[in-house]
Amino acid sequence: MPSRCRFTACIIAAAGLVLSAACKSPQDLPNAQIPNTVDTVTLYALSGTPVGTPSAYALIGPEIVYTDQRVKFDFAFNIDSQSVLLPSGVFPGLQKNSGLQKATAPSFAALTEAPTGGYVGDRPLAIDVGTLVLLRSATQICPNGASLSLYGKLHVLAIDLSARTVQFEIVVDQNCGYLSLAPGLPTQ
Repeated sequence: MPSRCRFTACIIAAAGLVLSAACKSPQDLPNAQIPNTVDTVTLYALSGTPVGTPSAYALIGPEIVYTDQRVKFDFAFNIDSQSVLLPSGVFPGLQKNSGLQKATAPSFAALTEAPTGGYVGDRPLAIDVGTLVLLRSATQICPNGASLSLYGKLHVLAIDLSARTVQFEIVVDQNCGYLSLAPGLPTQ
């Protein structure tokens, strides 16, 4: 085989490998290894609070984010004319594919599976005590090679206007590509 043909064959083979990795589906996910747990988090408003207070949250990890130290997060909290969660897409230069949406379930416990669509990543989401929010992280490369998001839910427990804080309970499924929001080891 002439060298030009060998080179072309190698390029085609490499492209096939890249495409097969990119086309992996959620059905190819490995068994879940990390149980879902409920955590309680307090965030401070981006404005009107001291520098060095946590104002954002990253689902991948999951972790509370100090925006003076890091700019990679999925949503932040602020109080302007109202209390809002801000997906990272509202900030110039930050990733646009994380998102939020209000849930219509009757309770936090009733939210057992995340939808894959309907998330808004470029507008603030107004919240109040009792608000239920569905969450989608930025995409990440999963162990199976697929680019997928993590999903979660939060329930606003308290908003303190004078301290400029929000407290919420949150569950984030850390198993790449899984949609389960129920406590325990996910199966879906």
